[in-house]
Amino acid sequence: MQAFLSNTVLVAALIAWSIAQVVKVPLYYLLKHEWDWSLLMSAGGMPSSHSALVVAVTHAIGLTQGFGSPLFAVAVVLAMIVLYDATGVRRQAGEHARVINAIVSDLVAGHPLKEEQLKELLGHTPGEVIAGATLGLVVAQITTMLMR
Repeated sequence: MQAFLSNTVLVAALIAWSIAQVVKVPLYYLLKHEWDWSLLMSAGGMPSSHSALVVAVTHAIGLTQGFGSPLFAVAVVLAMIVLYDATGVRRQAGEHARVINAIVSDLVAGHPLKEEQLKELLGHTPGEVIAGATLGLVVAQITTMLMR
C-alpha cells in the first residue's frame, strides 16, 4: 500500500479524476437547478474527467521523469488520443444517440415500441476537455510539489 500511495503519477491522476467527477454534480445543479448524483460515476459533462486524468498522468510523468523522457512521449501520445476521442468519436456517438432517441420518441407516440433511451452524454465539448485538461495540469503540479 505504501508503494501505491507514494506513486506521484498515480496519486495525481486519481485526485484529478475524483475532483472532476465530484465537481460535475454542483455544476449541473447550477445549470439545471436539480441534483443528479449519477454524474459522480458517468462519462461526459463538465469538466472532462478523462481529460483531467490523462493530462495529470502526462504532466506528472514530465515533472517526475523529465519532459525529454521516452515515458513522457508515450504519455503525450496517449493523451492526444484520449483528448481527440473525447471531442470527436465519443461526442459524435452522443449526438447519434440524441437523434435516435428523438426518432424513437416520435415512433412511440404512434406505435407501441420499447422506450429504451440511449446514453447521449458520451463525449465532451472542447470547453469541457479544456477544463478537464487544465484541472489535470494543476492537480499534477500541486501533487508533485507536495509529494517530493
